[in-house]
Order: sequence, then structure tokens, then C-alpha cells
Amino acid sequence: MSVGLNTRYIAHRFLKEHVQPGAFCIDATAGRGRDTLLLCQLAGETGKVLAFDIQIDAVVSTRKLLEENSVPTKSYVFLESHTNMDLYAEPQTVDAIVFNFGWLPGGDHTFHTETQTSLDAIQKGLNLLKPGGIMSLSLYYGKETGFAETDAILKYLETVDHQEYTVVTSSFTNRPNCPPIAVCIFRDIITPREENYI
Repeated sequence: MSVGLNTRYIAHRFLKEHVQPGAFCIDATAGRGRDTLLLCQLAGETGKVLAFDIQIDAVVSTRKLLEENSVPTKSYVFLESHTNMDLYAEPQTVDAIVFNFGWLPGGDHTFHTETQTSLDAIQKGLNLLKPGGIMSLSLYYGKETGFAETDAILKYLETVDHQEYTVVTSSFTNRPNCPPIAVCIFRDIITPREENYI
């Protein structure tokens, strides 16, 4: 029996466990707005959420979803590339960042995220996270998008400084047809070594 366990479930469970009221969050790839809405619900009326997408259809869908749900959070949806999110936030100020790589749900699959801009955005996002902050990546691939972007992202993540970040990758090993991959990243809180007090 299916229990609905999928990449979105993993991402949303991760966010629900770590995003607190008052959080400053970014949905780097707004899509249809489901992640933006969840971030707003978790951050609450004292929080702030920024969402970015380069497709007007995605921006309209996200704004409509937020309006329909009357979210109390300060939320802003920009027709803007996620590679420019560092123009909207200072380094080490963001509590959570969400990415969905691939195509717009229900949209044209030939129009999708690109390898270089995705890598640039992840790198900028890591810098924006505050200590204790988190990042969720959902990697959709196959068909028109191919494997190049996903392969490049997974390879890049292997190079992320392990002393500052913890990267956990989850894949559905026994599912067919290129199942999406979920990645959870923590920006670790660095504490002084015990020997510093000796």
C-alpha cells in the first residue's frame, strides 16, 4: 500500500521540522506556489518569505495561491531569477531556502532550470543561510531535461565544505523512471572546540 512518500513529502517534512514562526525564508523556484505557501504558514505573521521564478505563469499561480489562503506572512513574489536572490537578502540572514529543479508542474517540459544558473543559485543560497539554517533541494530529471543538471548538482554538493555544512541526499532506489532526488542541507552551528577552554 502506498503511503504517499515522495520527494515533496521529504522536503515538506524537513521544512516543518526546522522552520519556526518568525523565520525569514526563500522559495528560490516558486513554481505553482506550494512550497511558498508552506513557508508562509510555518513562518507565520512575524515571518517573511520571498519567492522567485522567471516564468510569469508561475508568479501568477503563486500569488493567487497565497491570496486564496490569506497568508498572514509578509510575502513577496518576484519575476526574477534565483541567481539574483542575493540582491534581496544579506549573507547569513536566511533561515530556510527551497529549490525545485526541473520544470514547472503542468507547464512546458522543454522550459526548465539550467545547470549553470542552478549551481550559481545554490552557491549563493548557501552563503545566505544563517548558522542553523537549512536548504531543501528537489531534483527532477529525465525526459527533456536530461541528467546533466542533476549530475552536476550532486557532484557540486560533494565539494561543499563539510566543516560548515551537512548535506544529506535521499533517493528512491527501487522506483522506476528516474524518481526525483531529495537533498537536505544544514548550515552547521560552529561551536568552539573544548580544548580552547583548557
